[in-house]
Amino acid sequence: MRYLSEPAFVLHTRPWRETSLLVEVLSANHGRIGLIARGVQGPKRQPLRAALQPLQSIRFDAIQRGELARLIGAEATDIAPRLGGEATLAAFYLNELTLRLAPREDPHSQLFEAYAEAREGLSGAQPLAWTLRRFERELLDSLGMGFDWQHDGDGNEIDAAARYRLDAEHGPRRVLSDRGHVDRSAAATGRALLALGMDTVPDAEDLASLRRAMREVLSHHLGGRGLKSWEMLGELARIARAVP
Repeated sequence: MRYLSEPAFVLHTRPWRETSLLVEVLSANHGRIGLIARGVQGPKRQPLRAALQPLQSIRFDAIQRGELARLIGAEATDIAPRLGGEATLAAFYLNELTLRLAPREDPHSQLFEAYAEAREGLSGAQPLAWTLRRFERELLDSLGMGFDWQHDGDGNEIDAAARYRLDAEHGPRRVLSDRGHVDRSAAATGRALLALGMDTVPDAEDLASLRRAMREVLSHHLGGRGLKSWEMLGELARIARAVP
């Protein structure tokens, strides 16, 4: 198979042998593709190396005869967002999650568009958490793992005042109070689920409630093996608690 001027985003790059790179991209028309970029060392190849950095938007030519395609050429089509701090870690999370869940050579135009929006949102005015939750929603939907955000798994309308855990197979499950207490760490508010379904930014408390609920779903689909970005976030949280 031959790819000609295929739009894509670079997800991950690592050295291969002495002068080459293994590159994973999310393409517009063919889904996730693995590329071998040969002979990228040396000053004359610097523009190509620059184009193959994670988060970069590119167009590439390649020939595929096996599991990996041989890269013929690639060029950047814009300037990748300049990120720092939490936004850098958020970008790493977007790329890692896409790598782990999106199958190779399985086209998902909805996912490509969602990634483009999330990439732009990393340096935008909206909360980073909202950018990530929207992308998680679109990723699940595009891969056929999403939910009806207006109803729970039994077909009942979501109650804005209630709390729900997200069951990867069943859908939202209402959390019943035990003497007035619920597990707030893993239950999203009904308001948050409704807002996510309507693509409307919820308030800070409701938005925060979505993080653990969505992580439970993603953990299920990841097969129990977590993400390095989650480990990094956990370590940063531990450091923050230790600082007086």
